Amino acid sequence: MEESKRILLLGGTGAIGASVAPELLRRGFSVYITSRSAHASNEPGIIYIQGNAKDDAFLDELLAERFDAIVDFMIYTTESFAARYEKLLSAAEHYVFLSSYRVYGDNGAKPITEQSPRLLDSVNDPEYLKTDEYGLTKARQEDLLRAGSRKNFTIIRPAITYAGDRFQLGTMEANEFLVRVKNKKVVIFPKEMLNKQATMTWAGDVGKMIARLVLNEKAYGETYTAATAEHHTWGEILKTYERILGMRTKLVPLDVYRNVVGRQWQIKYDRMLDRVIDNTKVLTATGMRQKELMPLSEGLRIELYGFMKNPKFKTVDKEMQARFDRVTGDASKATRARRKLSDVLRRAREYHKKGILKKAIREKLYRVQPLRKAVHGIKRVFGKK
Repeated sequence: MEESKRILLLGGTGAIGASVAPELLRRGFSVYITSRSAHASNEPGIIYIQGNAKDDAFLDELLAERFDAIVDFMIYTTESFAARYEKLLSAAEHYVFLSSYRVYGDNGAKPITEQSPRLLDSVNDPEYLKTDEYGLTKARQEDLLRAGSRKNFTIIRPAITYAGDRFQLGTMEANEFLVRVKNKKVVIFPKEMLNKQATMTWAGDVGKMIARLVLNEKAYGETYTAATAEHHTWGEILKTYERILGMRTKLVPLDVYRNVVGRQWQIKYDRMLDRVIDNTKVLTATGMRQKELMPLSEGLRIELYGFMKNPKFKTVDKEMQARFDRVTGDASKATRARRKLSDVLRRAREYHKKGILKKAIREKLYRVQPLRKAVHGIKRVFGKK
């Protein structure tokens, strides 16, 4: 019996990687996944390898085993990618590089294709271009691959992808806005972004697309935007979140939103651009059909219900949450509550010292204001004696 081909997923424990691995397994491959933390596998054909794939010694030892294909989910600086991409290309028959749809520039109202202009090639903004912002970084890394002599690579540009604990609203991540929903707090959203078009794709569908491109010789040297063609305004997406979660939202000016969340370049050069995708190329290459892809409303409902039953958030930025609170008024409500309790206890202690409290409790005078709050407060502090 022929031994199954071996596929290595570098950093493949995120939402997309978790969808790619079982798809590759179904296609008869053996799947190896690197992770910085320990993972147990429930499938004999999926093996986790603990280690940091950014560590050269670990990577060199790993690549010495030789894999048939590498799917790279790691996030590199341009400099660090330049130092290792040739090593990755030479270590396998096929190297799949995860880029991003954020490389695309402003395409107006026209659907984005793989030939649409990129930010790196079309933006005339010296301050932005001198950064290594995500959309620019991925484009520069794509250029390194294309400039090399080896053509055994495929570039994948996923649009916004959701599943597991990966959800986005505007530029906010799950641990920024869903943590507020869990705590019954208000979420802000910029008014100016409401009418901008966005494309959000279920990770399960992106996983199928990538798995069907791995070791597909027709995909070598090609670029694919991995996304649904379904698109919605951010206002429509916001209403979907509100309907599913009962989320309360406060619309704010874009400047206020930017001051709270930050990420000025992602706002300006992604979320404030219309992102409508023409996915003809990836559907043709994978044999998939648009009608087979998960509708956004259904996919978000399924994934959000699953996540919110037992939400596990990454480290929450308390300073950002405090900025949220100041804008939504949640902080002032909390402050009023603390002051109210403090005032009740102060009056209760005062009444206790004067001997008024025992009489009020004995004669049930606390049924009449203003003693009621004081009595209940003092009961908690001093008891009923």
